[in-house]
Amino acid sequence: MKFGRTSNPLISDARLKNFDRADVNAGVMTTEGALTKTGILLLFAVLSAAWVWKNAFAGANVMPYILIGGIGGLIVAFFTMFKPQYVAYSAPIYAVLEGFVIGGASAMYASLLDGVVMKAALLTFTILFTMLFVYRTGLIKVTEKFKSFLTIAMGGIFLFYIATWIMSMFGVNLSLINGGLLGIGISLFIVVVASLTLIWDFDTIDKMAAAGMPKYMEWYGGFTLLVTIIWLYLEILRLISMLSRE
Repeated sequence: MKFGRTSNPLISDARLKNFDRADVNAGVMTTEGALTKTGILLLFAVLSAAWVWKNAFAGANVMPYILIGGIGGLIVAFFTMFKPQYVAYSAPIYAVLEGFVIGGASAMYASLLDGVVMKAALLTFTILFTMLFVYRTGLIKVTEKFKSFLTIAMGGIFLFYIATWIMSMFGVNLSLINGGLLGIGISLFIVVVASLTLIWDFDTIDKMAAAGMPKYMEWYGGFTLLVTIIWLYLEILRLISMLSRE
Protein backbone atom coordinates (compact mmCIF):
# COMPACT_ATOMS: atom_id res chain seq x y z
CA MET A 1 0.00 0.00 0.00
CA LYS A 2 2.19 2.82 -1.25
CA PHE A 3 1.37 6.48 -1.07
CA GLY A 4 4.35 7.96 -2.89
CA ARG A 5 8.03 8.24 -2.15
CA THR A 6 8.97 10.11 1.00
CA SER A 7 12.18 10.62 2.93
CA ASN A 8 10.33 11.78 6.04
CA PRO A 9 12.14 9.99 8.90
CA LEU A 10 8.86 9.42 10.75
CA ILE A 11 6.75 8.34 7.77
CA SER A 12 8.45 6.30 5.07
CA ASP A 13 7.52 3.60 2.59
CA ALA A 14 9.84 1.16 4.31
CA ARG A 15 7.91 1.43 7.56
CA LEU A 16 4.37 1.81 6.30
CA LYS A 17 4.13 -0.44 3.24
CA ASN A 18 3.22 -3.71 4.93
CA PHE A 19 -0.42 -3.25 5.88
CA ASP A 20 -2.87 -6.08 5.61
CA ARG A 21 -6.26 -5.33 4.13
CA ALA A 22 -7.75 -6.57 7.40
CA ASP A 23 -6.36 -3.42 8.98
CA VAL A 24 -8.80 -1.27 7.03
CA ASN A 25 -11.92 -3.32 7.75
CA ALA A 26 -12.59 -1.12 10.78
CA GLY A 27 -12.34 2.02 8.64
CA VAL A 28 -9.77 4.08 6.80
CA MET A 29 -7.76 7.09 7.81
CA THR A 30 -8.92 10.63 7.02
CA THR A 31 -7.03 13.91 7.13
CA GLU A 32 -9.66 15.39 9.44
CA GLY A 33 -9.28 12.43 11.77
CA ALA A 34 -5.51 12.87 11.89
CA LEU A 35 -5.86 16.56 12.74
CA THR A 36 -8.35 15.67 15.48
CA LYS A 37 -5.89 13.15 16.90
CA THR A 38 -3.21 15.85 16.79
CA GLY A 39 -5.44 18.05 18.95
CA ILE A 40 -5.96 15.23 21.44
CA LEU A 41 -2.22 14.58 21.67
CA LEU A 42 -1.56 18.29 22.14
CA LEU A 43 -4.03 18.28 25.01
CA PHE A 44 -2.16 15.39 26.67
CA ALA A 45 1.12 17.26 26.24
CA VAL A 46 -0.26 20.55 27.58
CA LEU A 47 -1.83 18.90 30.65
CA SER A 48 1.41 17.07 31.38
CA ALA A 49 3.40 20.28 30.90
CA ALA A 50 1.04 22.19 33.20
CA TRP A 51 1.58 19.59 35.94
CA VAL A 52 5.36 19.93 35.69
CA TRP A 53 5.01 23.72 35.55
CA LYS A 54 2.97 23.67 38.77
CA ASN A 55 5.56 21.51 40.50
CA ALA A 56 8.40 23.69 39.25
CA PHE A 57 6.93 26.84 40.75
CA ALA A 58 6.25 24.94 43.97
CA GLY A 59 10.01 24.53 44.26
CA ALA A 60 10.61 21.18 42.51
CA ASN A 61 13.75 20.57 40.45
CA VAL A 62 12.64 20.31 36.80
CA MET A 63 15.75 18.55 35.47
CA PRO A 64 14.53 15.03 36.42
CA TYR A 65 11.28 15.73 34.53
CA ILE A 66 13.21 16.93 31.48
CA LEU A 67 15.53 13.91 31.53
CA ILE A 68 12.73 11.38 32.04
CA GLY A 69 10.59 13.05 29.40
CA GLY A 70 13.42 13.44 26.91
CA ILE A 71 14.86 9.93 27.20
CA GLY A 72 11.49 8.25 27.62
CA GLY A 73 9.98 10.22 24.75
CA LEU A 74 12.88 9.26 22.47
CA ILE A 75 12.43 5.56 23.28
CA VAL A 76 8.68 5.71 22.70
CA ALA A 77 9.18 7.67 19.47
CA PHE A 78 11.50 5.00 18.05
CA PHE A 79 9.09 2.27 19.15
CA THR A 80 6.25 4.07 17.39
CA MET A 81 8.28 4.51 14.22
CA PHE A 82 9.03 0.80 13.95
CA LYS A 83 5.75 -0.52 15.41
CA PRO A 84 3.10 1.89 14.04
CA GLN A 85 0.32 -0.66 14.64
CA TYR A 86 0.53 0.25 18.35
CA VAL A 87 0.48 4.00 17.78
CA ALA A 88 -2.93 4.51 19.39
CA TYR A 89 -1.27 3.55 22.69
CA SER A 90 2.28 4.83 22.23
CA ALA A 91 1.41 8.27 20.84
CA PRO A 92 -0.45 9.44 23.99
CA ILE A 93 2.44 8.13 26.13
CA TYR A 94 4.86 10.08 23.95
CA ALA A 95 2.72 13.22 24.33
CA VAL A 96 2.72 12.94 28.13
CA LEU A 97 6.48 12.37 28.27
CA GLU A 98 7.20 15.29 25.96
CA GLY A 99 4.89 17.36 28.14
CA PHE A 100 7.45 16.83 30.91
CA VAL A 101 10.10 18.36 28.65
CA ILE A 102 7.86 21.24 27.58
CA GLY A 103 6.81 22.01 31.15
CA GLY A 104 10.32 21.81 32.53
CA ALA A 105 11.91 23.87 29.76
CA SER A 106 9.11 26.44 29.89
CA ALA A 107 9.51 26.84 33.65
CA MET A 108 13.27 27.33 33.28
CA TYR A 109 12.90 29.99 30.60
CA ALA A 110 10.02 31.67 32.46
CA SER A 111 12.19 32.04 35.55
CA LEU A 112 14.66 34.02 33.46
CA LEU A 113 12.36 36.00 31.19
CA ASP A 114 8.82 37.20 31.88
CA GLY A 115 6.23 36.40 29.23
CA VAL A 116 8.50 34.16 27.16
CA VAL A 117 6.23 31.12 27.37
CA MET A 118 3.13 32.94 26.19
CA LYS A 119 5.07 34.57 23.35
CA ALA A 120 6.55 31.23 22.26
CA ALA A 121 3.19 29.45 22.41
CA LEU A 122 1.41 32.17 20.42
CA LEU A 123 4.15 32.26 17.82
CA THR A 124 4.16 28.46 17.53
CA PHE A 125 0.43 28.25 16.86
CA THR A 126 0.55 31.26 14.55
CA ILE A 127 3.19 29.48 12.48
CA LEU A 128 1.22 26.22 12.62
CA PHE A 129 -1.95 27.73 11.19
CA THR A 130 -0.01 29.90 8.74
CA MET A 131 1.77 26.82 7.36
CA LEU A 132 -1.56 25.00 7.10
CA PHE A 133 -2.94 27.93 5.11
CA VAL A 134 0.18 28.06 2.92
CA TYR A 135 -0.11 24.32 2.23
CA ARG A 136 -3.84 24.36 1.52
CA THR A 137 -3.55 27.30 -0.86
CA GLY A 138 -0.59 25.75 -2.67
CA LEU A 139 1.70 28.73 -2.04
CA ILE A 140 4.44 26.22 -1.24
CA LYS A 141 4.30 22.86 -2.98
CA VAL A 142 5.87 19.72 -1.57
CA THR A 143 8.16 18.78 -4.44
CA GLU A 144 11.08 16.35 -4.45
CA LYS A 145 13.48 19.31 -4.23
CA PHE A 146 11.55 20.62 -1.22
CA LYS A 147 11.82 17.22 0.48
CA SER A 148 15.51 16.93 -0.36
CA PHE A 149 16.25 20.35 1.11
CA LEU A 150 14.43 19.51 4.35
CA THR A 151 16.07 16.09 4.59
CA ILE A 152 19.54 17.63 4.29
CA ALA A 153 18.67 20.51 6.63
CA MET A 154 17.21 18.22 9.30
CA GLY A 155 20.23 15.94 9.05
CA GLY A 156 22.54 18.90 9.56
CA ILE A 157 20.48 20.18 12.50
CA PHE A 158 20.51 16.73 14.11
CA LEU A 159 24.31 16.60 13.82
CA PHE A 160 24.48 20.12 15.26
CA TYR A 161 22.39 19.06 18.28
CA ILE A 162 24.58 15.99 18.83
CA ALA A 163 27.81 17.98 18.48
CA THR A 164 26.73 20.69 20.92
CA TRP A 165 25.56 18.04 23.41
CA ILE A 166 28.92 16.24 23.25
CA MET A 167 30.86 19.48 23.56
CA SER A 168 28.81 20.53 26.59
CA MET A 169 29.65 17.20 28.27
CA PHE A 170 33.35 18.04 27.90
CA GLY A 171 32.90 21.55 29.26
CA VAL A 172 33.43 23.37 25.96
CA ASN A 173 32.28 27.00 26.07
CA LEU A 174 29.22 27.22 23.80
CA SER A 175 28.43 30.89 24.41
CA LEU A 176 29.21 31.69 20.77
CA ILE A 177 26.32 29.54 19.49
CA ASN A 178 24.00 30.13 22.43
CA GLY A 179 23.85 33.86 21.89
CA GLY A 180 25.01 36.69 19.70
CA LEU A 181 24.35 37.02 16.00
CA LEU A 182 25.67 33.54 15.19
CA GLY A 183 23.49 31.83 17.78
CA ILE A 184 20.43 33.83 16.74
CA GLY A 185 21.09 33.06 13.08
CA ILE A 186 21.39 29.32 13.75
CA SER A 187 18.24 29.27 15.87
CA LEU A 188 16.29 31.29 13.28
CA PHE A 189 17.35 28.84 10.56
CA ILE A 190 16.15 25.91 12.70
CA VAL A 191 12.80 27.65 13.28
CA VAL A 192 12.40 28.12 9.51
CA VAL A 193 13.22 24.46 8.83
CA ALA A 194 10.81 23.27 11.54
CA SER A 195 8.09 25.53 10.12
CA LEU A 196 8.57 24.14 6.60
CA THR A 197 8.53 20.62 8.02
CA LEU A 198 4.93 21.26 9.09
CA ILE A 199 4.01 21.62 5.40
CA TRP A 200 5.68 18.28 4.66
CA ASP A 201 3.75 16.71 7.54
CA PHE A 202 0.43 18.02 6.19
CA ASP A 203 1.24 16.70 2.73
CA THR A 204 2.23 13.27 4.00
CA ILE A 205 -0.91 12.99 6.12
CA ASP A 206 -3.01 13.82 3.05
CA LYS A 207 -1.16 11.16 1.03
CA MET A 208 -1.63 8.56 3.76
CA ALA A 209 -5.35 9.28 3.86
CA ALA A 210 -5.61 9.16 0.05
CA ALA A 211 -3.85 5.77 0.08
CA GLY A 212 -6.51 4.34 2.39
CA MET A 213 -4.33 3.71 5.42
CA PRO A 214 -6.04 2.00 8.39
CA LYS A 215 -8.06 4.16 10.77
CA TYR A 216 -5.54 3.87 13.59
CA MET A 217 -2.94 5.57 11.41
CA GLU A 218 -4.69 8.84 12.20
CA TRP A 219 -2.80 8.58 15.48
CA TYR A 220 0.46 8.21 13.53
CA GLY A 221 -0.30 11.33 11.54
CA GLY A 222 -1.02 13.15 14.79
CA PHE A 223 2.18 11.81 16.30
CA THR A 224 4.37 13.08 13.45
CA LEU A 225 2.74 16.50 13.55
CA LEU A 226 3.16 16.67 17.33
CA VAL A 227 6.88 15.91 17.04
CA THR A 228 7.34 18.90 14.74
CA ILE A 229 5.17 21.23 16.83
CA ILE A 230 7.13 20.44 20.00
CA TRP A 231 10.44 20.88 18.18
CA LEU A 232 9.25 24.25 16.83
CA TYR A 233 8.03 25.46 20.23
CA LEU A 234 11.25 24.58 22.07
CA GLU A 235 13.40 26.24 19.41
CA ILE A 236 11.24 29.37 19.49
CA LEU A 237 11.71 29.49 23.28
CA ARG A 238 15.46 29.40 22.74
CA LEU A 239 15.34 32.04 20.00
CA ILE A 240 13.24 34.49 22.05
CA SER A 241 15.57 34.02 24.99
CA MET A 242 18.61 34.88 22.88
CA LEU A 243 16.90 37.88 21.29
CA SER A 244 16.01 39.23 24.74
CA ARG A 245 19.70 39.27 25.70
CA GLU A 246 20.74 41.36 22.70
